[in-house]
Amino acid sequence: MPSSAALRLQIERSLEHRFPSVLTPAPRTIREVATTGVPEIDELLNGGLPVGTISEITGNASSGRTSIAVAFLAQRTRDGNVCAWVDASDAFDPESAAANGVCLKQLLWVRCRNATADQCSETTQKFSSGKDKPWMQLDQALRATDLLLQAGGFAAIVLDLGDSAVEHANRIPLATWFRFRQAADRTRCSLIVLGKAAYAQSSAAVVLECKLLRAETAGGSVLSGFTYMVERGRERFSPITSITRKPPASTWSARATWKVEKSV
Repeated sequence: MPSSAALRLQIERSLEHRFPSVLTPAPRTIREVATTGVPEIDELLNGGLPVGTISEITGNASSGRTSIAVAFLAQRTRDGNVCAWVDASDAFDPESAAANGVCLKQLLWVRCRNATADQCSETTQKFSSGKDKPWMQLDQALRATDLLLQAGGFAAIVLDLGDSAVEHANRIPLATWFRFRQAADRTRCSLIVLGKAAYAQSSAAVVLECKLLRAETAGGSVLSGFTYMVERGRERFSPITSITRKPPASTWSARATWKVEKSV
């Protein structure tokens, strides 16, 4: 009686013309990365955030998550790429972004406002009543992100859910994140999701957890900057720039400092 190895070889040879390598495990996916503009975080991610995937940057208010997204968009728009910022809570500050290097001419700002009950989708009304305006703004943000991803042409899209309640964002269906992941891969767009927690689950390629360590002052009363700690919670793909390098442990943390200067 032939051995199992011989049977497998026989089956592979009989199917190799119709289904190449039918029984061979798929190799780990290698992804192109784009620099975040923060050397410490680029080192943590072995080059930067992956292109064509979903990356989540989580943390509480003033944890540095927005600073990382702004630094990333500054790099992308500086290279002439068109990007978008989907603002679920209408909290984006374009002047601060421009001061940190973002080219506003290359940035589409989608501002989500409160809507009336009859303007909400049927899916939204299943989750909340017409008086639940924060969920309505979240519904607008998801619809806008879906349209932008399907349209294509954007190198990066930031979906800012930083001020959205966790209980609302956790209600986003997994099918929505899967559709976003597929569209991002097809259009080679980096979708950056900002939030208090990770919402995309298995659809996210990278999860960064941000924490504020301390605020720095000059002269005892003048705010001069912040020091943040960033930890990598998940990384599903190997960066194309680090094929021969061993990735660091997921608990390894990097610290980055962003200075805040008072304008005259």
